[in-house]
Amino acid sequence: MLAEEERRLRLRFTKAGKVRFTSHRDVARMWERALRRSRLPVAYSQGFVPHPLVSFGLALPTGCESHGEYLDVRLGPAAPEEIPMAQLPATLTELLPVGIDVTGAALVGKAEGSLQQEVASCDWELEVLGVPGEELQERVEMVLAAPILTVRRERKGRQTEDDIRPAILALSVTSPNGHLRAELATHPRGVRPADLLAALGTGTVPGRACRTHQWIERNGARFEPLPVSEPGTRADATQHARRDFPHVRDGNQPDPGGSPPGGSGER
Repeated sequence: MLAEEERRLRLRFTKAGKVRFTSHRDVARMWERALRRSRLPVAYSQGFVPHPLVSFGLALPTGCESHGEYLDVRLGPAAPEEIPMAQLPATLTELLPVGIDVTGAALVGKAEGSLQQEVASCDWELEVLGVPGEELQERVEMVLAAPILTVRRERKGRQTEDDIRPAILALSVTSPNGHLRAELATHPRGVRPADLLAALGTGTVPGRACRTHQWIERNGARFEPLPVSEPGTRADATQHARRDFPHVRDGNQPDPGGSPPGGSGER
């Protein structure tokens, strides 16, 4: 059982470049090594083989990039030599492989639910190859108009058929070169980019896939677990919010199915 002095640290990080081919399990090992090398007073479990109390958010499919991954770390009581919160992202980034950059750090309340339970949907930027632009637009329109979209997926070693249409919350073509933006729900069962491409029909070849945002919905508000606050970043738009939800996405930020102001959504 955790002591009253223990705290909960939430970190936001990227996963880009060659490290995108590293599995979720290996990324977890990288983080455990980095936390051991840091001066953070990480709390450990009880038992014969104690392990750091770290919980990750939604697993990112291997091969995909991300601008916003999250993990929660349980910390013990604050120590005088502890790294200041403002310096923590840069310090941890130096301890992690190239491509994993820590972009945010903050203490969160104990009442906050787990990341896997709280995140309701994710935004994706996807590259689809093998289908001409006009045809891709037609396929997107067919997907959005379909009442049911059944795809075959493997679950626990078995092939199953699932209707993924309720989980496609937004979908649009952002450039004629095969770039899409999608918002995909995570509950009751998450949809991955590969599932969406399967729904788009034969001939589609997956290109770059990047998870750009993860969204929590609570009491009618919509906000990120821990957005980047650097001026000029797209996530900076999430800073304009109500007092009780400091990271709610405001009306000036584009919907997941649209392009950001002044751009086509391409990187």
